[in-house]
Amino acid sequence: MLKVATYTLKGTKTKDTTLPKGMFEAKPNLNLLAHAVYVYEERSHSGLRKTKTRSEVNRTTKKIYKQKGTGGARHGSRRAPIFVGGGIALGPRPVRRILKLPQGIKNKAKAYAFSLKADQKEVFVASGLSKVEKTKEISGLLDKIAKETGAKSFTFVLSEKARDAVKFFRNLGNAVSVQYKDVNAFDIVKGGIIILDEAIFEAEKPAKAVKKEIKPVKKKVKTKK
Repeated sequence: MLKVATYTLKGTKTKDTTLPKGMFEAKPNLNLLAHAVYVYEERSHSGLRKTKTRSEVNRTTKKIYKQKGTGGARHGSRRAPIFVGGGIALGPRPVRRILKLPQGIKNKAKAYAFSLKADQKEVFVASGLSKVEKTKEISGLLDKIAKETGAKSFTFVLSEKARDAVKFFRNLGNAVSVQYKDVNAFDIVKGGIIILDEAIFEAEKPAKAVKKEIKPVKKKVKTKK
């Protein structure tokens, strides 16, 4: 059973939290994890890099010098790719490649990323994140964890209860926030120290089955007159 330190908003340590075995104690497949991170990173690029060809450069179209009698090569305008300031012959053009991952691979990569971070002691739990009313409250918690770990970047993984508190996390320069249902392997691997909302584990606890009492049904027996 993997246990991690739990902090309050004031930076006080409380009892340790036991992390779910399936999500945080999986044996990481580094090849699969690296492939997933590559796909997420590739999808974050807009794919709009572009250079101008000779027909798109805003430059004079006047012929440099006469065609013959100069002893030099034949040239047209200064837009030609061989001149400084001219067009680019084989430069990059807009290409939007969309790579996809099956849902099963996404789930595995997410579990591997969490397990890798937990193994590196870069996962903590914080309580009361849904009750945040000022950015200053979060800054105090970050300062406490930063002193102990020396980390410079943080990622808060929030529960549904902390949805209204997201606006207070936006003002932090060294931290970002993401909902637990939306977090992916790239967010975890590149997110520095991972701080989990304690309410996440409360939501994942299975509900207790309610046993219903089955009352015997009495059959009416008709009597012959």
